[in-house]
Amino acid sequence: MIKFPAQSWRSSIFARLVITYLIFVLPLILLGLYLYNWSYDNASQEISSSTERRLTRYLDELNREIEWLELQQFDIVEDRKLNRLAILWGMMDQVERRDTLNYLSERLATFKNSSAYIKNVYVHIRTIGKSISATHGIDDYDKASYEYFSSGMQGKGARFTVKEDTMNLSAVRLTGKKGEEPLFAVQVELDTEQFQNALTQLNLYSDSGSFLIEEKTGHIITDVSKRDLILPYYRDHITDSDHGGFQVKVEGTRYYVSQSHMGPLGLSVATYLPEESVKRPLSKFYHWAWLFAMTSFVAISAYLYSSYRLIHIPLLLLVKRFKKMETGVLDIPIVHKRKDEFGFLYSRFNQMLEKLQLLIDRDFKKTMMMQRAELKQLQSQINPHFLYNSFFIINSLARTGDTARIEQFANMLGEYFRFITRNGTDHVRLEEEAAHSSVYTEIQKLRFSRRIQADFGELPLDMKQIRVPRLIIQPIIENAYEHSLEKMTDQGMLRVRFSMKGNIAEISVEDNGHELTDLHIHALQERLLEDGNSDEMTGLMNIHRRLVLTFGEGSGLFLARSELQGLKVTIRIRREGRQSECIDF
Repeated sequence: MIKFPAQSWRSSIFARLVITYLIFVLPLILLGLYLYNWSYDNASQEISSSTERRLTRYLDELNREIEWLELQQFDIVEDRKLNRLAILWGMMDQVERRDTLNYLSERLATFKNSSAYIKNVYVHIRTIGKSISATHGIDDYDKASYEYFSSGMQGKGARFTVKEDTMNLSAVRLTGKKGEEPLFAVQVELDTEQFQNALTQLNLYSDSGSFLIEEKTGHIITDVSKRDLILPYYRDHITDSDHGGFQVKVEGTRYYVSQSHMGPLGLSVATYLPEESVKRPLSKFYHWAWLFAMTSFVAISAYLYSSYRLIHIPLLLLVKRFKKMETGVLDIPIVHKRKDEFGFLYSRFNQMLEKLQLLIDRDFKKTMMMQRAELKQLQSQINPHFLYNSFFIINSLARTGDTARIEQFANMLGEYFRFITRNGTDHVRLEEEAAHSSVYTEIQKLRFSRRIQADFGELPLDMKQIRVPRLIIQPIIENAYEHSLEKMTDQGMLRVRFSMKGNIAEISVEDNGHELTDLHIHALQERLLEDGNSDEMTGLMNIHRRLVLTFGEGSGLFLARSELQGLKVTIRIRREGRQSECIDF
């Protein structure tokens, strides 16, 4: 599985492609959402405005109708025959009485038929003890109705009188004498069903509703559906303005309520409709908006997926190959079947790998040949001082007649020269390298037994089989004697230690010489890492480069201040991902 490289996601090409695509697509999506919200708000406002206009027009028409009814009612009150009948009833004969009553009955019927809002028209005449109606003609005197409509029970300033859940227009004819009851009362009974039908016509949708309120008495007329869901909440939200609206939530459903008020009539009309009814005309657009959003999402996903497969994955594959190259792995050609730009790029990458492998092989072989030549030169150069001093030691032992030590010393010299002059292989087991270095140290102990002490540690068992380049320890010990310990008159100290820390093997050679300062040690380490070529660094540089070539970066020589206050040279061998065997060139 290809993983993302450790870099900022925002700086990747894939992220830039995604951002560029979103820059072009998101405005379209946002525009679609804006158009939907705008259409919804516009539809809501248009419905609200249309409803308010319908309510206002309805009240205006109703007001004109009521004014006309009141005018006709006033004409009846002022009718001469009606007044003559009420005043001169006792002086009229039967024929005149009958003719006048028939006249009034016909006039009331004509009045009733002149308006759909009139259910019946009554004249209650106290003086003759009769009631005349448009539908029933001459009837017995309805004293209760007379008293109700003539006593002012309708309330002060009210234009309508509510009796038995029915709205009425009423007027009386006074006698002109204070304290005397009116001659008669004219009652115009309004048709509740007609009001309901008119309110139903105000409903824009089947699930909307309307109602009419007589403000003085609080009488309410609903449409034919008789739904009264909003009524309990209406008075809590009613406003003082002639027009307006509000929203209310009833039983989990939100309603839009529009109202209109007619002050002269003392009437208010309101209509309400569910929010869903407002959204219903936009449902098709709503579905298209969702389809647009889903299509955009699918398009974005498809684009991102195709971009990821066609661009990002090939780039990540190339990055992965480069990272493997950083670790030294070059046998990683890329196989690409499609003939596109990445095919060309991969082809050039594979050619680069081949050329790089060829150059590295040439350079590596050249370097190894140089290292081997240096090693052979190092082996062929027998330190004359070491040789002379060895002969002097043998001579001194011979004079004292210490044949046992002469034999021991001769054997050590033989082992020493046999190891450094052996040309069979460039790498040996660390056990052999440590044994050779121990022999050299023992020879030097005999030579400087009075001035210098040596402590050669034991090699751990898990380090013995590690194969290392030859002559990596003894030259460092020799360097310690030559440049530091030989100059000391007494109390010189050399210490060699072996340790294994995880996958790192370390060999430390340290002395207590006083020739080097911390600054000098740091400078030597820097030159060692920079492949310095000074004469005093030739031996150490040879060892360092052979260790790096054999065991990779992280291996080599590392210089530091010793706990003995002299120089400490640490040989570090990293064994991670490598075998203990080395390849000879």
